[in-house]
Amino acid sequence: MIFASFEFVFLFLPVYFAAYFLTPAKWRNWPMLLLSWAFYAWWRVDFLALLIGVTAYTFLIARGMDAVGPKSRLGRFLFGAGIIGNLGVLAYFKYANFGVATFNDAVRSMGLEPVAWTEILLPIGLSFYVLQSVSYLIDLYRGDVPLSRNFIAYATYKAVFSQLIAGPIVRYAEVKQDLVSRQHSLAIFGAGARRFMIGFIMKVVLADTLSPMVDVIFALPAPTLLEAWTGAIAYTLQLFFDFAGYSAMAIGLALMCGLHFPENFNHPYLAGNIQDFWNRWHMTLGRFLRDYLYISMGGNRRGRFRTYVNLFLTMVIGGLWHGANWTFVLWGVWHGGMLAAHRAWRNMGFGPLPFLLANPLLMLCIILGWVTFRAPSIEGTYGMYRGMLGLNGYGLTDAVTWQIMPDQWWMMLIAIIVVYLPLLARRTPLFRPPEEYGAVWRTVWTMAPFIGFLLSLILLYSRAAVPFLYFQF
Repeated sequence: MIFASFEFVFLFLPVYFAAYFLTPAKWRNWPMLLLSWAFYAWWRVDFLALLIGVTAYTFLIARGMDAVGPKSRLGRFLFGAGIIGNLGVLAYFKYANFGVATFNDAVRSMGLEPVAWTEILLPIGLSFYVLQSVSYLIDLYRGDVPLSRNFIAYATYKAVFSQLIAGPIVRYAEVKQDLVSRQHSLAIFGAGARRFMIGFIMKVVLADTLSPMVDVIFALPAPTLLEAWTGAIAYTLQLFFDFAGYSAMAIGLALMCGLHFPENFNHPYLAGNIQDFWNRWHMTLGRFLRDYLYISMGGNRRGRFRTYVNLFLTMVIGGLWHGANWTFVLWGVWHGGMLAAHRAWRNMGFGPLPFLLANPLLMLCIILGWVTFRAPSIEGTYGMYRGMLGLNGYGLTDAVTWQIMPDQWWMMLIAIIVVYLPLLARRTPLFRPPEEYGAVWRTVWTMAPFIGFLLSLILLYSRAAVPFLYFQF
């Protein structure tokens, strides 16, 4: 079940909100937890046991650490067991197939018999809820958060359905108070509903309309110049509106129930350099990589060269976290290299470039990187890059022309306009806060997302629901 589906909007949500708000306030973690587990089980009932097992294991490890002291000898042992246990589960389900396939490729090249292996299915959302476990144990070990002594509250934190599958990556410290006591009001519920509807529009109207165009072009063995650039730009827009739309829906749904999730996107395509981009894109993952990897490796405290190495390795690991494929490693290498180069540029005393030069240069680098992120293989990445250089011809081929509809071209243009529209916020009164206007404008500001949501439902009715791109990670 995905958020942008009729089953979710007209079946799951009414049942969920009815159960939640009809339950006395002090017991509301129970319906939130049980229905979140039901939401997860809708995909695969058997993997619900894995989610519950990881939750219980981390909770018990944390209780043990607190009982003996996190910094004691036994406490450090338990901490290590907790981290290794969680990462071991992630490694088995996410990287075992990749490891065996790589090993088999190597032995085949030597003329040896490959190892027999049955493919392992990756549990949906595993990467996200394992990172939550890791962050909780590290924060507890560092003394940054108090222990959660209530299993239902902790399990609710792990399982809240709106962020369970694809984030944002919520740290325990960010919601620990909300798990104990939440405020509810019509204004809070309305603000959450508005945020959900905006995310729904981003997903259904923009991202899903571009999806067929992206799929067609990235399936080509030898795209032309125009095809390759069209596909790369369309995917750049699709990925943003898909994932930012999901995050907006997740944040909105949580707010409707009194939970305050951290923001995950802040107009990343308006950044002026690669560091600024990572301060705006998937911000909860960026903070996780910074706080638990980059700083733990020494950050910028051990000299310039070590800083460059730490930046590079952090992004390579971040790339591998996204998926067990050499394309994600290549994407991490690309972004790690850019971050190291940007830091070197600053260390040499050079200032920022003008935005009109910096942003197009950054977006060129981002688009090139997204090609490796989307391509199914290194060979597919190479084919797209050849096309972007014009080595496979220039115009649209007949094989593509009949598959790309006019509405997809128009939506691509509209998506670009929406990305850059916030640049006008300081240059036109249209973007002033709604409270500065009269009743008519406030009504328009309030009703526009609702009208767009209804139009999105109509559009969704005319085509099949498209899964969120980050569900695969």
